[in-house]
Amino acid sequence: MIIWDDHFHVDPYKGLFLEAVKQFHRAGGTHLVVVYKTAHDYGFPGLKAEDFMNAMDFHIELVEKINSETPVKAYAVVGVHPAEFVYLAEQKGLEYAKGEVMKALEYAQKLCLEGKAIAIGEIGRPHYEVPEEIWSASIELMKYGMSLAKEADCAVQLHTESFDEAKFRELGEYVREVGIKPYKVVKHFSPPLVKVAEEVGVFPSVIASRKNITEAIKQGNRFMMETDYIDDKSRPGAVLGPKTVPKRTKAFLQNGLFTEEDVYKIHVENPKKVYGVEMGE
Repeated sequence: MIIWDDHFHVDPYKGLFLEAVKQFHRAGGTHLVVVYKTAHDYGFPGLKAEDFMNAMDFHIELVEKINSETPVKAYAVVGVHPAEFVYLAEQKGLEYAKGEVMKALEYAQKLCLEGKAIAIGEIGRPHYEVPEEIWSASIELMKYGMSLAKEADCAVQLHTESFDEAKFRELGEYVREVGIKPYKVVKHFSPPLVKVAEEVGVFPSVIASRKNITEAIKQGNRFMMETDYIDDKSRPGAVLGPKTVPKRTKAFLQNGLFTEEDVYKIHVENPKKVYGVEMGE
């Protein structure tokens, strides 16, 4: 059985790194989307485009290490986290920050075009209050990242504030404006609003809590599951632990909440549609 976690972080400095991946595998996990953390987390100052680029290269190396040293198939997602943009704007000014982040996102696109990454992300807007001009610039950068993904025909993973139906519809407007294929836009840390996301066309990557997945599957199987595992020993199991997606998937299948068709759709067909990956079943 293929089991895909759509949003998972690794940290060789503060976290379990390969051990977390092995825990995922021992629980029955097979495929991992490993998402870039921040330049800061990877030991770079995050004050210029080159810092982000170097951090992305480092991230690709971590993913290669997972692929060579564990049985799990890992895929890289690279971008500039919205919090990195906020920090840079505070340190160096808004226009400078925008320019550097755009250069870094162009590099993320290049890595996708070279086949080293499968999506640009996580990009978007901060999940906390910021001044209006930073909020507006974050939306501009999110649209710029989407336009780069459209050019490269790759996916984009979005980090945002808490989402509801209205926010999904707002996102739908940005998607139409940019012209990216809506199903290539993944709302990471999505609430279980599967029907709304389907209407808008974007793809929800639902946090795999029992409550969320129970609600999501009532609305259909057009979603992916994620842990948003942070890999920080000082916060073990945050947001959810590495074993969660395989364990929850198997439990839901055993309890009759998922059919085998649901599992195949969530873990194979949906990721294949969004990211264009062949999983070699």
